[in-house]
Amino acid sequence: MSLFSTPNRLYRMLALAEVVTWTLLIAGMVVKYALQSTDALVRIGGGLHGFTFLSYCVTTVLVAVDQRWKLSQLAMGLGSAIVPYLTVPFERWALKNGLLGHEWRLRSEAPAGFFEKVAAYALRHPIAAGLVAIVVVAVVFSVLLMLGPPTEWFS
Repeated sequence: MSLFSTPNRLYRMLALAEVVTWTLLIAGMVVKYALQSTDALVRIGGGLHGFTFLSYCVTTVLVAVDQRWKLSQLAMGLGSAIVPYLTVPFERWALKNGLLGHEWRLRSEAPAGFFEKVAAYALRHPIAAGLVAIVVVAVVFSVLLMLGPPTEWFS
């Protein structure tokens, strides 16, 4: 069974990846600031975390559309990526509350509306959609890298 075969498997994978990359970023910050050492680990951990964060957000939107989440549930899912280590508790909560199904609804059900049509296309053509998602995330990631750390955006 593929990691991408069900909404709950895909979402769990991304939630765990977020936790791992938060850990790498925080460890890099400890090395840089507490140990007064290199910032190489912050650059690596930050880059991995940034890419994973964006991927988690894309996945959250896809799952939310497919599983018919309320807007407040989507906001909580997206917000869970901002607070370190909150993605896994949110994923557990979403699973417990029936927000993460064992099937992709839009693989077989007719989509209604623009967002469901986009999600249905992505789920029915996963290779093409995956490539597009990777390119979009990479472009956004590159733009954010050029902008620098968020703490410097409005300085």
